[in-house]
Amino acid sequence: MNHLGTLTPRHFQVLHALVQNYIETGEPVASRAIAHKYPMSAASIRNMMADLLDEGYLSQPHTSAGRVPTERAYQSYVKTLLDNRIIKAELDRLQAEIRREGTVEGRIERSSKLLTEITRNFGIAAAIPTENQILDQVELLALPDCRVLMVVVTRDRMVRNKVITIDDPIAQDELNSIRNYINYNFSGWVLPSIHRELKRRLELESATYDAILRRVSLFHAKGLLDLGLAPEVHFDGAVNLIGLDLHLTRERMRELFRALEEKKRVLQLLERFLEQREGELSVQVGLSDVHPSMGELSLIGVRLGMPNGLDAHVAVLGPMRMNYSRALSAVLHVGQAFKTAT
Repeated sequence: MNHLGTLTPRHFQVLHALVQNYIETGEPVASRAIAHKYPMSAASIRNMMADLLDEGYLSQPHTSAGRVPTERAYQSYVKTLLDNRIIKAELDRLQAEIRREGTVEGRIERSSKLLTEITRNFGIAAAIPTENQILDQVELLALPDCRVLMVVVTRDRMVRNKVITIDDPIAQDELNSIRNYINYNFSGWVLPSIHRELKRRLELESATYDAILRRVSLFHAKGLLDLGLAPEVHFDGAVNLIGLDLHLTRERMRELFRALEEKKRVLQLLERFLEQREGELSVQVGLSDVHPSMGELSLIGVRLGMPNGLDAHVAVLGPMRMNYSRALSAVLHVGQAFKTAT
């Protein structure tokens, strides 16, 4: 028995073999199952498993039963898989699929579906705008009853629409002039810089005589470039969680599905990655602090900083006993494919 509380590399070999065995079978693992894989006696393996039990890596459901990995054991096991490498052929294939979609919204949806198809788990993809979005162009369209449809397209290819009501009708030709002014002067600018520059120009004495600038200020005051920071989130594959041995009552399973239908709840999951370094795979094993019904689920994801004012997140939610190697590879490849396609 290891009385010093220090675990050796051999302990972790036994631990990771046990985790893999448990993922494959779902049954508590006995020492003899590990002894088949390593040239060690069952007694030596039992001693190491006792050490791992003492250190919190294993639990023992019943006195005579085998051992079951804890969340800590899964975390240790997954670290051995984090040296996944990008496979160019797979990256090219996924990038081509994502690029077929013409908008960020479409690419987010396609990414979540690809994650689901590859892993057979719950795929999540999101684009979270930052304040540094870049204007591509605006469009203004006259509507009946003194209303105007304002369409703003940013460089991340996200499109926002807003209908405003004005005091007096404006002809489409005049709206075209306002549109042209904004697009000519500010296309390619970061949105906060546009707000500052418009304020500066409006404070100049010459602004009093500039009819178009006065009209631009009207639409600016109506919120033309106040896009808000609502994220685009898509998820797919909740049905894949049906039938898993999650030890949930029927009511808890209903709670789980209700939670996964809420974008707010899914965004809470993604917030786990906001502190991660850009491009670094993150694994969270056990999610009971997010929702009680998620105690036996794991989340694997990556945050991708985009040059167009977006933070992108792709993630897979699945059971603790998921195929981690496949899930890690899927998140890595779909994430990179989304970044390079956008």
